[in-house]
Amino acid sequence: MNTKILTTHWQSLPESAIRQLQAEKLRRYLRDVVLPFSPYYREVFHEHRLGADSIRSLDDLRRIPFTTKTDLLNTPEHPQRAKEFIITPDQRVLAHKPNIVLRALVRGRSRVQRELEAEFRPLLLTTTTGRSADPVPFLFTRHDLDNLAVTGRRVFEVCGARSDMRLLNMFPYAPHLAFWQTHYGGEAFGVFVASTGGGKVLGTEGQIRFIRKIQPDVLIGMPTFVYHVLHQAAEENVRCESLKRIVLGGEKVPDGMRRKLISLATELGAREIDVVATYGFTESKMAFAECPRGIAEPSCGYHLYPDFALFEVVDLKTGVPVLPGEPGELVFTPLDARGTVVLRYRTGDLIEGGVVYGPCPNCGRNVPRLVGNISRCAEIREMRMDKIKGTLVDFNELEHMLDDYAHIGAWQIELRKRNDDPLELDELIVHVSKHNGVPEAQLARELNERFVARAEIHPNRIVFHTSDEMRALQGVGSELKERKLVDHRPATARGAGVSPAISAAGVPPTATPTGTVAAQMAAGTAAPQPLRILENAA
Repeated sequence: MNTKILTTHWQSLPESAIRQLQAEKLRRYLRDVVLPFSPYYREVFHEHRLGADSIRSLDDLRRIPFTTKTDLLNTPEHPQRAKEFIITPDQRVLAHKPNIVLRALVRGRSRVQRELEAEFRPLLLTTTTGRSADPVPFLFTRHDLDNLAVTGRRVFEVCGARSDMRLLNMFPYAPHLAFWQTHYGGEAFGVFVASTGGGKVLGTEGQIRFIRKIQPDVLIGMPTFVYHVLHQAAEENVRCESLKRIVLGGEKVPDGMRRKLISLATELGAREIDVVATYGFTESKMAFAECPRGIAEPSCGYHLYPDFALFEVVDLKTGVPVLPGEPGELVFTPLDARGTVVLRYRTGDLIEGGVVYGPCPNCGRNVPRLVGNISRCAEIREMRMDKIKGTLVDFNELEHMLDDYAHIGAWQIELRKRNDDPLELDELIVHVSKHNGVPEAQLARELNERFVARAEIHPNRIVFHTSDEMRALQGVGSELKERKLVDHRPATARGAGVSPAISAAGVPPTATPTGTVAAQMAAGTAAPQPLRILENAA
């Protein structure tokens, strides 16, 4: 079976062909790459008496155990656990593989040696953000970087880029997938890309100088950071009539945020702006994009690459795959990765509409698509706001509610214990900056009503800030991801509920006038230990 068709016809195959070809490609990938050279999965498959031939169809995927973020963390028993997920070839095994021997005879030993180096030797390191656990390193080989260029070019294609456009890459210069996906994708697509390095490198004013100077057609960055830059640019009466598209990644992009960005871009003189979202995560080593749509039109979903990525949707509690189009947790398996590799990785992301097949109603590409809002399991937290019971609060919903509220610009939700006492009740404090001239008392009242309607809780306080204060509070320009939900409760005092949300009694909040920013608790994370370059690659 020629699995190369998945690449040559990646956007035009029917579902039946995609599933059949993916099963065959996965089986070969397990046989030739993962099981011979991944220490972790070699042990897992041996323990469960599995082999590559155990996967005859995609329905057999469920036989492979899940991988979770916890599995990637170092422990006293496994002090270098992350290294066990690296594809580490054994030179003796490679030397006796028939296809390697044949390649060496036909092409020459030195050429094959260079090809194996490109395939297996790590060249680039990215890390997870380390917000929910210690940062985990993910290594890329030249093979992975070539794949990153291909998938990046596809992001540009799906987003509707043209080679004559000027792009401003505002993602942070860091071991951060989004920056490198944009860099290598732009290079492969053949488009002009100016990278600012984000707020840590040039600050907000540096981004504005670039906007003035190059007059970009496309801005690429994280939603909160792009919002702050455009807000500041509008206040300074900057003009950028060339702007046609804003491409976002790293955070959720509710329609309310899209409308605010379009409004700010219009203040800069832009017309007919498209705001496009992407979805990606460190463990996938690639990102997926929406195709452009009107603000009043529903999203057609994130367009997947059937030759590189395989997604399942499983029930959050049971782990059993759900029916097509049903909501559940996204589970990711690569089909062509080297360096660090994870199989059946539980992302912790919940998707409302699941994975759908068939031509996209908007752009016509016939690819699998992730449809519906994507939210984080970790953002469903228990709040004990009275002395009787706790309440499960879905902060994903609250984020959408705040972003969709036209009278609010930037915002942050802060959780803490009353009087900072671990035994006291939880408090929810909402920090906001106003987007227009609505009186603070009216805005506080309306916000309180919205919180009760969405989550059946009352904020303890609503604190109003200036735009500069909100930038500092969110860590704009100083954090890899801006802080929109901060939990200052002691870790031992945080609830973890599993029951449905129940109405919690509360006291209507008092509106606090604009004032100085409260001191933030610094959350330090240890830098990941460096991983030595492969020593035994052929």
